[in-house]
Amino acid sequence: MSFLDLYMNKNPLITASDGDSEPVATIFGVPFDATHSYKPGCRFGPDAIRDSFNNIEIFHPELKIDLEAVNIEDLGNTRHTVVASEMIDMVRKITTELVARQRQLFILGGEHSITYGTYTSFPKETGYVVFDAHYDLRDEFADIKLSHASYLRRIVEERGSENILHVGARAFVKEELEFLTKNKIKTISDREIRDGKGPRLLKDHVSTFATLYSSFDLDVLDPAYAPGVGNPEAAGITSRELFDMVYSLENTKVSGVDIVELNPYHDNGATASLAAKLISTLIALNLSKNN
Repeated sequence: MSFLDLYMNKNPLITASDGDSEPVATIFGVPFDATHSYKPGCRFGPDAIRDSFNNIEIFHPELKIDLEAVNIEDLGNTRHTVVASEMIDMVRKITTELVARQRQLFILGGEHSITYGTYTSFPKETGYVVFDAHYDLRDEFADIKLSHASYLRRIVEERGSENILHVGARAFVKEELEFLTKNKIKTISDREIRDGKGPRLLKDHVSTFATLYSSFDLDVLDPAYAPGVGNPEAAGITSRELFDMVYSLENTKVSGVDIVELNPYHDNGATASLAAKLISTLIALNLSKNN
């Protein structure tokens, strides 16, 4: 039996005009926020992103790509659980099965802990770039090790740090900075982005990887641009700065993407729209390389 049959609710909400062709990308959601510590509600993020995607324009004239003419496969959401270890095991099995299809894969969160299950299901040589206001390198948070605040530490412990680039951190504790320094995790700082260096630094880094996994914690953005997140942090980057960096990935094969920490209860629609735009842009960039 396929793990998709076992774990997915099979309720796709993203629509595509050409459902008879081979999908160009696959999407599934993970409605999990059981370890959240500030503003719970991220488990409702996947469907909010889908609703926004169905209501934004997905024609990219500068790339000569019209996503209205392609098939975007939506598998729905995983079944709900409040046990982090169960969620991670389930997500690993699903992601491993989907990675074997060699199709661009998008995972919608949910909180950031889902990434421990998704990224580690990709080949070890896959580069990892995370955009996040926080390092998420605590050893544990609220007495648990499988947490949205410690997922990246678990990845480093399992896979090492050589393929990791962290982008945009501006809020962290001493313990995390010490772990980051000890493990020589590469970073692009919030200050470097504001100084206009982000796109070049990111492009230089990803040029060393054949394939890339990108994780977008929406709180990397200033709350003025993305108010609907679980852990907002003031004085962040702008949406334009983020998309300038996304476009610097145009010559890189982005095989996997997750978009996490959208909390629709605190959103005015702007954050969900940004998330939907990330999906649309990354699919279009991927397709443009084949044109």
